[in-house]
Amino acid sequence: MFDLSSIGLAWGSLLMLVMLIGLLLTGMQLAFVSGFVAIFFTLFWFGPEAMPLIASRTYSFASGYVFLAVPMFVLMAALLDRSGIAKDLFDAMKSLGRKVRGGVAVQTILVAVLLASMSGVIGGETVLLGILALPQMLRLGYDRKLAIGTTCAGGALGTMLPPSIVLIIYGMTASVSIGDLFKASFLPAFILAACYIAYVLIRCKLNPSLAPIPSDSGEEEDEPQVSYFKALFFPLFSVAVVLGSIYTGVASVTEASALGVVGIMLSAIVRGEMNLSMLKESAIATMRTCGMIMWIGIGASALVGIYNLMGGIDFVEQVILSLSGGSAIGTLLIMMVILLVLGMFLDWVGVALLTMPIFVPIITGLGFDPIWFGVVFCLNMQVSFLSPPFGPAAFYLKSVAPKDISLGEIFTSLLPFIALQVFVLSLVIIFPELAMWWQ
Repeated sequence: MFDLSSIGLAWGSLLMLVMLIGLLLTGMQLAFVSGFVAIFFTLFWFGPEAMPLIASRTYSFASGYVFLAVPMFVLMAALLDRSGIAKDLFDAMKSLGRKVRGGVAVQTILVAVLLASMSGVIGGETVLLGILALPQMLRLGYDRKLAIGTTCAGGALGTMLPPSIVLIIYGMTASVSIGDLFKASFLPAFILAACYIAYVLIRCKLNPSLAPIPSDSGEEEDEPQVSYFKALFFPLFSVAVVLGSIYTGVASVTEASALGVVGIMLSAIVRGEMNLSMLKESAIATMRTCGMIMWIGIGASALVGIYNLMGGIDFVEQVILSLSGGSAIGTLLIMMVILLVLGMFLDWVGVALLTMPIFVPIITGLGFDPIWFGVVFCLNMQVSFLSPPFGPAAFYLKSVAPKDISLGEIFTSLLPFIALQVFVLSLVIIFPELAMWWQ
């Protein structure tokens, strides 16, 4: 059998990268690409006797106790998608949108914050807002780009706001406290949401034609017929149960995720919406999403494990430090560029599982806090969720947007919000205490 290790680690790393890119370009899923490359290098770098290493790596990933939180939060999002909680929440806040210029856009962002605080999954939130908020803003005469950008960027806030699935996966790969990650991301996430709101209000103040209110457009809406108690109590109760139990130390993240599912299910039962069909659809959607995450995790953990055995972490550290001239900040910025580029082409799960086991040891070796770096990583993923050519939030919105809204128009509408994300990312890098305020 050919001994691949004879070509050296530098050429081996290049070959691994070429194989990854080449196989991905064929349309093969990342999970199977990473798994195939891992098996290939195990066989031809270490030999067949090293194959059990892959099994041990994948078992340790799949058997992690904290991983149980992922299907629970995904199930929460699936139940929210199929209940009327989000719709009633949006209707209950229409009084704000009727009286403030740009109010419906602000209302959309506020609803997005509440939805993100209940589920932490961006796909469902973006679709829900695309169904509820976007048509209303377009009907009221809002500027198309402002309406599209607000809806899409607001729906992606689930990346940052606890209980973010991105933070959970990062915590698993970096071996840090997920509860601490939730605390650290809390303030930066609200700063980002506040920046969105400020941007909308300032633009509408400078150019009132961007967001007419019903009295200006001559169109008065009927007051929404919805119980404010019913609409607001259940979402706020769910947020309080999940985040309150984590922050107070009453429950772990995994336990809190189960409490959240119980809370949403009880809410649906009280509202008279729970039925066997809804539960079945939510369970199938949860299994589909978690299956994708699991397979990507298995392939990525196997690949990273083999690369580490090859000496990959030391090699990558030497390359990055040489490119940055040994500067800690320069090394961090190079990592940011790598994450942003990867995020444009790969799913965030793959980016996290492929890069964090390599980047986190380098970061801690340079004296940076891995909790703080987790917030920085999530902000990077925020940018990648909206960035062309493969920003997933744009594709989620396109699936429910009116047919005359093109994907190109969605990406163009997102440019100001991407700039705001980069601004907040810069703030957290320059002022780490924004993420470490709780210590």
